[in-house]
Amino acid sequence: MRLCYVLLSPTFGMHQYTADLANRMVQAGHDVYLVTTTRYPRDRYLPAISVHTPVDTRNTGFSPAGLRLSGSREAQAEICALFPDLVHVTGPHLWNIPLIWLLRQANIPVVHTLHDLDPHSGTSYGRLLHLWNRKIIRLADHILVHGACYRERLLAMGVPPERVTYTPLLHLFLGQAWLEGIRHLTSQVRYEPWALFFGRLEHYKGVDHLITACAMLDTPTGNGSRLVLAGPGSLESLWAGALPPSIEVRSQLIGDEEALDLFRRCGLLVLPYLDATQSALIPAAYFFRKPVVVTWTGALPEYVQEGKTGWLVEPDHPPSLARCLGAALADPARLAEMGAAGRAWYDARRTAEQYVLEQMYERLVEEGKDGH
Repeated sequence: MRLCYVLLSPTFGMHQYTADLANRMVQAGHDVYLVTTTRYPRDRYLPAISVHTPVDTRNTGFSPAGLRLSGSREAQAEICALFPDLVHVTGPHLWNIPLIWLLRQANIPVVHTLHDLDPHSGTSYGRLLHLWNRKIIRLADHILVHGACYRERLLAMGVPPERVTYTPLLHLFLGQAWLEGIRHLTSQVRYEPWALFFGRLEHYKGVDHLITACAMLDTPTGNGSRLVLAGPGSLESLWAGALPPSIEVRSQLIGDEEALDLFRRCGLLVLPYLDATQSALIPAAYFFRKPVVVTWTGALPEYVQEGKTGWLVEPDHPPSLARCLGAALADPARLAEMGAAGRAWYDARRTAEQYVLEQMYERLVEEGKDGH
């Protein structure tokens, strides 16, 4: 198949996701193309992928720059010149709506991933997201989601089941240089008595509740930490005053080598989110044989086998989070046992995901040839 992935924003996380799809499909023997912005992260993609950059976007998909709709025509012309069998639009952008309409006129089938059916709390584009989602659902030939609950929600909205596919979100956060030689390194993991929060420091991720929970834990012996907050963002906007002494903060963009070190050493990964859709960080923790502590929100519970690969706690309730973290970090043998179960969960779903995606693509390409 000639597969063309389209991501018109430079958003790093979306490129991690897109690169994972594109890299695996090119390794499976397909002809793979990427149409994106000139500001895409080159090191995430394999050299065998043919990259085309007809636009120079600087912001996320819902920024005012997206109102310059001529960019969608530039992208459409580049895509059509590649003669793809199928286009997969992997991330949000205002240009996606006219772009998909133009591709439909050219009889090119389109898959679109919907990452968020609802906006995160605190975002300024909530109403716009709902309007945009409805347009995408109406225009795209097929919708891909990463939560079973979101597939059910789309079906309840009247979307035919044959137009919606669900797979877990399983991509890792590392670049190709690390991924090519990393599997032997994951056998060298340790279970040090501290939890890792990884990612942007944002309100909807419950960082302040996590800090409160950490303050409730007993002070560790010596100078050790009970929690590492690793990721860019302004902690001052989320927490007033001094932090508990048992918290280490690394408030910058975390590179691959540092991220690898953190995931290999931590006892567990904690996601205290107040609201979320899904997160690739849970499977990433499982890949490194680490259990997780996750809140009951969005599709996150679907990724956790309670008591086997991790623990589920209520969002916005620091006392229960503190009790869970304290008990978990005090039992490294159980952390290792649960981490092994998490890795088995990851490996099984990774194999199944590849099959589901290829079947989805092949069916849509055949339907396109039949004129459906």
